[in-house]
Amino acid sequence: MMEEEELEFAEDLEAILHLTPEVQLAIEQVFPSQDPLDRADFNAVEYINTLFPTEQSLANIDDVVNKIRLKIRRLDDNIRTVVRGQTNVGQDGRQALEEAQIAIQQLFGKIKDIKDKAEKSEQMVKEITRDIKQLDHAKRHLTTSITTLNHLHMLAGGVDSLEAMTRKRQYGEVANLLQGVVNVLEHFHKYMGIPQIRQLSERVKAAQSELGTQILADFEEAFPSQGSKVAWLDKIDRRYAWIKRQLVDYEEKYGRMFPEEWCMTERIAVEFCHITRVELAKVMRTRAKEIEVKLLLFAIQRTTNFEGLLAKRFTGCTLTDGPGKKPESPLDSTNPFLEDEPGEDVGTEKEEDLDRPRKPKAPDNPFHGIVSKCFEPHLYVYIESQDKNLGELIDRFVADFRAQGPPKAGTEEGGAVLPSCADLFVYYKKCMVQCSQLSTGEPMIALTTIFQKYLREYAWKILSGNLPKTNSNSGGLTISSLLKEKEGSEAAKFTVDELCLICSILSTAEYCLATTQQLEEKLKEKVDKVLVERINLTGEMDTFST
Repeated sequence: MMEEEELEFAEDLEAILHLTPEVQLAIEQVFPSQDPLDRADFNAVEYINTLFPTEQSLANIDDVVNKIRLKIRRLDDNIRTVVRGQTNVGQDGRQALEEAQIAIQQLFGKIKDIKDKAEKSEQMVKEITRDIKQLDHAKRHLTTSITTLNHLHMLAGGVDSLEAMTRKRQYGEVANLLQGVVNVLEHFHKYMGIPQIRQLSERVKAAQSELGTQILADFEEAFPSQGSKVAWLDKIDRRYAWIKRQLVDYEEKYGRMFPEEWCMTERIAVEFCHITRVELAKVMRTRAKEIEVKLLLFAIQRTTNFEGLLAKRFTGCTLTDGPGKKPESPLDSTNPFLEDEPGEDVGTEKEEDLDRPRKPKAPDNPFHGIVSKCFEPHLYVYIESQDKNLGELIDRFVADFRAQGPPKAGTEEGGAVLPSCADLFVYYKKCMVQCSQLSTGEPMIALTTIFQKYLREYAWKILSGNLPKTNSNSGGLTISSLLKEKEGSEAAKFTVDELCLICSILSTAEYCLATTQQLEEKLKEKVDKVLVERINLTGEMDTFST
């Protein structure tokens, strides 16, 4: 029975002392031990076998038992000491709690005293610093006022300077000043209710607007556009003067940066010519009604002079993309753009010089027509002008003939060619040479038509219209009938003055016939080869012989 009770007690004790693995691990970490008795998986049999591995070791069994008993007694003493020590824990805890409460009350009292003293100190500081705070506010307001006044002074002076520089077109200084004025003006946005500040702001906006308009106008003047006045034909000199300055500046700065065989200066000039021709064509199409003959001739003259300058300076190799030709002399001494063109001042140009015939262009000028080609569609203005001039010339010839009367017999003029005939062909020659310089295409054909018209009018109004009247039934006299008259016929009925007039008219008709033939040959020489067949003055020559 005793053994059974001991076994049950051991099982109950083992059940009570069975700990979870987590608790056992925590105990081992807190109280590390190498004693086998402290192991969770302690096995008494293995432990005894370890103590007495052999029969001979049983001789020491008494010593082992004594050691175990001693260890048990020590454990009992430790347990007893711990149990006894726990009897006074409750009383000590209550005493410690009471002491803590007393300490807290004392601490609370001290904190309250400190708070009261702090409030008193704060009140004292407020009283001390009340005047200082007022002075600080005054200082801040005074500083703001001084800064604002300085900004106002800068703004007022800046606006005055801005307006003055705008009038003087000092754009470099205006650029920096305007940005500064705008920055200063930003400080016054909250003061726009003040009339003076608002007025300064409006002046700044007005100056900005005026600057924009003025700069655009200056750009339009510097770079002629289709709608600007400086792009018109009367200011064409400015175009050529500008490119001359640019070419000189380019050669001085960059001329030696590129190989001479590249002909960079010529390429720039040629590109300028192409652009100028296109732009002039545009502006003339837009303002065609404003083109006058003198203005047109002036523009053509200046343009052909410029083309002549290009021919002096350049070889024209870039026009055919051929190999560049090295200039024969240094750039500095042969640049014709440094020379002034004769008659470049438009104000001193005489109106008569515009109608003066020029020498024909040299056929070897590669730049001839590179710009002036754009004037060809508008040469009808020149043709119409010549039509009008020739009409007035014929009317003047008729009026002079009526005023001066026919050549008198017995004088040097009797039977001679009428002087008006020579004047007419001299004017024809001048028109032909001038037109050939402008164009050798369709305008020459149109001019030929005008020549034909007034050759016929001259024959009718000056020659046939002034022949003496007859009383015969054969009708009025004609040049052909006079040439067929025989001796003893109706010619004997004319007076001496009438005979002198008839001789003069016949001489003039013969002169006109020969000169008209020469005129036809010259016109065929001047006109383009494809248009030669359209030059035919046979009808006019027949007019002077019939």
